[in-house]
Amino acid sequence: MRSGVQGQVPVLNVGDADAAGRFYALFGYTGQPGEDGRSRLRCGDLTLLIVEGAAAPATLYLHVDDVAATTERLVAAGHRVENAPGGECRTADPDGNTILFAHPPGVPAPQVEPDGRPAPVRRAAQVAARRDGAPGHCGIGGPRGEPCTEPAEVKLADSWGDTVWGCLTHADEALVNARGAFLATEDSTGIAAYLAARQARPETAAVPG
Repeated sequence: MRSGVQGQVPVLNVGDADAAGRFYALFGYTGQPGEDGRSRLRCGDLTLLIVEGAAAPATLYLHVDDVAATTERLVAAGHRVENAPGGECRTADPDGNTILFAHPPGVPAPQVEPDGRPAPVRRAAQVAARRDGAPGHCGIGGPRGEPCTEPAEVKLADSWGDTVWGCLTHADEALVNARGAFLATEDSTGIAAYLAARQARPETAAVPG
């Protein structure tokens, strides 16, 4: 018979079990409060025990199958998500418990630069730095409308055609919180150039019969 720990069940003390249940449902946990005042939430073979009472600070580290999708669900539900080095993300539950989540060990995570930013964002900033036309300062600004004096390093766009230049910090925030926002480039290989290249040249155009 194997000795040692046979399993483990994290226990969280929360102020509102219903609010906690809704939060952890965003990660895939389901369950109902038991007769003993405890909520045993299940996600596959995993159990998370929620105890309503005086909240005590705790940290929970979760392995999720899709970090991007989990982040989208959290942000859409009004929860702030921060990027951490190594592909981890950090958020907090309604009681202030720190929740870290990342891909399981052995599952490749999106490439991240040493400063914690995804490599595509950093590469976009490097490309923009080599081109003219960027404004002097970030046009996104702070969450309360305060201006940002940091240099504009990344251009963002959406499917409506709106664009904005921002510093890396506020561009990161916009990419997470603005659904449909994406990195825009200043390359000459955009839609207009692509369509122009497809236009038939006079010498090759079909002649009506």
